[in-house]
Amino acid sequence: MGILDIEVWGKDSKKHEERLGTCKVDISALPLKQANCLELPLDSCLGALLMLVTLTPCAGVSISDLCVCPLADPSERKQITQRYCLRNSLKDMKDVGILQVKVLKAADLLAADFSGKSDPFCLLELGNDRLQTHTVYKNLNPEWNKVFTFPIKDIHDVLEVTVFDEDGDKPPDFLGKVAIPLLSIRDGQPNCYVLKNKDLEQAFKGVIYLEMDLIYNPVKASIRTFTPREKRFVEDSRKLSKKILSRDVDRVKRITMAIWNTMQFLKSCFQWESTLRSTIAFAYHKEEPPLYMKCTLFSGDIGSSL
Repeated sequence: MGILDIEVWGKDSKKHEERLGTCKVDISALPLKQANCLELPLDSCLGALLMLVTLTPCAGVSISDLCVCPLADPSERKQITQRYCLRNSLKDMKDVGILQVKVLKAADLLAADFSGKSDPFCLLELGNDRLQTHTVYKNLNPEWNKVFTFPIKDIHDVLEVTVFDEDGDKPPDFLGKVAIPLLSIRDGQPNCYVLKNKDLEQAFKGVIYLEMDLIYNPVKASIRTFTPREKRFVEDSRKLSKKILSRDVDRVKRITMAIWNTMQFLKSCFQWESTLRSTIAFAYHKEEPPLYMKCTLFSGDIGSSL
């Protein structure tokens, strides 16, 4: 509950970075559990930063290196375990537990750049909490060695880990994804997960190595099962898909060709290119008066010309 320092940076296509301005927010002055719309003027440059800030007290959100892993400290692990023991089952019902995820490395990733390499980073999502690693440039076998901790609000949540390729100022390219239900986690065991496609239906390219620890209160978890799930506030905008674009272009081509063939067929019927075909076509539509008969109702000259 101190001062939040904010920096605004610009990056060009050559990955050159420049700091554009800074601003500060006094977190202690903001009300809790309320959306605060702030317009903050930037120091040392023109312009302002428009922010929507909501402070929600929670425990366990952090990013650290392997050398300062929170649950690796026996005293801290004991303290966290006691916080979620059965004796504290009726305290803070929304604080169900804590999840610690070690993102170790990935291997044999897809090459997304023309150079045959990728600039991979890893995004972790649990409910509305999103944390990500740094980017390892020009590498298909990146090592992140980062530790992430998340508060558990619903034991039936699913941890989603997605690997992306950083692409400058463009949207990142997808490199693979895994989804891990919390109840399937085995504490303290390193696991190798095969990366899958966006729909999690087929294997993609590469693997990712994770190690997870889950500590939770079973009573709180059981009670939370009967409450509605937390609404997802973050929705990724749908990126232009080459596959979908190609499918839509093919569909337009087929419709265009169908219209063109129909017009050519009608034209050949009226021009009597095939006597049999034209006779059958006009006989099929004998209930509809021919075009020249309609015209003769208005003008004999037009009818005779047609």
